[in-house]
Amino acid sequence: MNVGVYIDGFNLYYGLTRQFGPVTRGWKWIDLRAVATARAGWPGSVVSRVVYCTAKVNDPDDQAQTQRQQHYLAALAQSGAVDLIELGYFNSWAKESAMTVEGPGTRNPTLLRDQMKNETWSGGLHIRRTSADGVLLATVRKREEKGSDVNVAAHLLNDVLTGAVQAAIVISNDSDLGLPIKMARAHVPVGVLNPGTNAVAGALKGSPNDGVGGHWWGTLTTADILAAQLPNPVAGIARPATW
Repeated sequence: MNVGVYIDGFNLYYGLTRQFGPVTRGWKWIDLRAVATARAGWPGSVVSRVVYCTAKVNDPDDQAQTQRQQHYLAALAQSGAVDLIELGYFNSWAKESAMTVEGPGTRNPTLLRDQMKNETWSGGLHIRRTSADGVLLATVRKREEKGSDVNVAAHLLNDVLTGAVQAAIVISNDSDLGLPIKMARAHVPVGVLNPGTNAVAGALKGSPNDGVGGHWWGTLTTADILAAQLPNPVAGIARPATW
């Protein structure tokens, strides 16, 4: 049974960062094929295709981050840990938003209001801006990775519908993948591995007997990741010291 593995790179990275903590080292040099092979579980299954969907980071304030990612992508390709790296892209823009009394993550937050008029420095830079009804405003830089979830869905469905794989594993906890996973389960068994600390998203579960059956879902553990590290170095490509 040939198994295809479809990985949302940023969902994997941020999910595992929450598990390990932001300062823990020694886990980011991940052998993605080894991770999937250890958890495949279907009788006679062989991981024959690994598709890693990500985007090249391009933060001008952190060039070292860009270099570390380039090392990892090169190591993945040289080691054979992936068969395809599918790249999305980053958007960066300025966005004006209302300020709130409560901190991030608060539901139905209270808007912060100010009765003072807008003020500027002599250079024309606003230091306090309000809407017409007195809500304090802030302009922030937004950076958003685009395309990884769509690329995961596209490769998953293409490989399933063309018969390239007889089972599939999706590594992500993005509920936006619920429909393509549901469609794939009509044709092949599909497993879902959640890399984060939250429960597996309900949209990704369904029933083990949906469609052709044989489906499962679970969470990647820190032990799974530590047991599946690339050699260091890989073809002369060394793991970044902070990883």
